[in-house]
Amino acid sequence: MRLLFLAVLRRHTGNAVTAQRVRDHLEAAGHECILRDAFDFESPSEIANFIKAESLEAALALHLYRGGRLLRGHGIPFGVIFGGTDLNEDVNQGEKNKVMGKVLEEARFAVAFTESMKETAQTQWPHAKGKIFVQSQGISTVPNAAFNWNSFLRRSEINQSADHLHVFLLICGLRRVKDPLYLVDAFSEWHQEEPSVYMMIVGPEVDPVFTREVEAKVKRTPGVRLMGEMAQEDLHAVVKNCFAVVNSSVSEGMSAAILEAMDLEVPVLARNIPGNAAVVTHEVTGLLFSDPQVRTVNVSF
Repeated sequence: MRLLFLAVLRRHTGNAVTAQRVRDHLEAAGHECILRDAFDFESPSEIANFIKAESLEAALALHLYRGGRLLRGHGIPFGVIFGGTDLNEDVNQGEKNKVMGKVLEEARFAVAFTESMKETAQTQWPHAKGKIFVQSQGISTVPNAAFNWNSFLRRSEINQSADHLHVFLLICGLRRVKDPLYLVDAFSEWHQEEPSVYMMIVGPEVDPVFTREVEAKVKRTPGVRLMGEMAQEDLHAVVKNCFAVVNSSVSEGMSAAILEAMDLEVPVLARNIPGNAAVVTHEVTGLLFSDPQVRTVNVSF
């Protein structure tokens, strides 16, 4: 079957990585999956022309609003995968909520990564109860075996022996919903008491204005470093070498960074929000926090 798969494909972001994994799975099952960025299409008519030109038989969208709204009314069956911001943010905007409800009316099925996401969707759109299914993400990690951790630390201007460092890694695209500055001051205070402790933020620029804000804050904050986007294999190598992975997002669907850290057997410290609490069991598979006073975490670790 020839499938159209719509997602937001910003490089090295969680949605892009998830979309690529879903595409690979569909193709391994024998389908031909054409993955396209939802932002490449400005109107449903452009999608209609593309469906006709490519002789597409069905479609899938990752993100109920950004992708799903473009698939309505084309006469081919489609399904949707909830992304995170669609259920945690867009749902609170009246017009977007209405559009997403219409998408679910027409969709053959909808996939939620967690039970809490399913419950949120069913509460918002009761008419869709019979077509929402839970399927957790599958992940794979392939750290670059040739990656040089010591060289990376030097590029990060961390001039200490790697043997005695405690690098807390926060992986995110730089946008407000990821709230990377939430823990910056707390980690800086901890660094000044324990110089081996560093917080490192790694990820691509998504919101240019917010990125400048993050850069300015990090530049004047001891013990905190900011690195740009990295190839996936190199990023997995950084995760494998760090002391713990941190997530401070205001909103998450299911964090790929958390799942990858777990796969690499690296401790996880995550903000206590529904998306993270669905993955992390406090003091069992990681630590959940509700305020930025992370210095108390050193006792648990």
